[in-house]
Amino acid sequence: MVAASTWEAGFAKAAGATDITVIVPPGVHHAADYDPKPSDLAKVAEADVVLYAAFEGFAGKLKEAAGSKAKLIEVSLDNAPDKVKAEVRRLGGEFGTAQAAEAWTAAFDTEYTALKEKVTAATKGTAPVIVSQAFVVWAADLAGAQPAGVFGPQPPTAGQISELAGKKPQLVLDNSAMPGGDALAGVEAKRVVINNFPDQGLDLLAVYRAGADALTAALG
Repeated sequence: MVAASTWEAGFAKAAGATDITVIVPPGVHHAADYDPKPSDLAKVAEADVVLYAAFEGFAGKLKEAAGSKAKLIEVSLDNAPDKVKAEVRRLGGEFGTAQAAEAWTAAFDTEYTALKEKVTAATKGTAPVIVSQAFVVWAADLAGAQPAGVFGPQPPTAGQISELAGKKPQLVLDNSAMPGGDALAGVEAKRVVINNFPDQGLDLLAVYRAGADALTAALG
């Protein structure tokens, strides 16, 4: 199985897949703009399953390299808890690993609940006012909040910055893969960088642990 990035690979591992090759190396700043090398495409040509996301600019190259031999599966990449669990279950059905996917979602529920309790304890009973980059809105839920404002994926305009500043946020959630929070440097709020992509361990739960730690530190 070949996954375009560690994000798809994290979903696949959660769903029960065990033999996963990742195309975009971990740590690439903006994985969606990665340009696959010939050696990458050779791996795709040998795969029986190829996972990709529609927003990745190189998805067309992966499809072409896969030819007619590989099963192409588009993955909906969103770390909002309900969407993650639904997608992991769907992939478990695709892979024939539904039991493993169900076990993972049960473990996810347990850990997510504990992480949310940890972060909300740091709020001291008052949900913080948060503005968030569009693709990391999910992280606000860990603090028991809904974003008061959302920016991106395009850089915010002067008018949008003024509107977001008017929300008087305590926290600005920024996306590590496509940061836009620098444009809000004049807004008096703590900037919290959230990462959507698992590291080379492909542990999707680690993304939530890291997000919870970053939020707890900022709230402290």
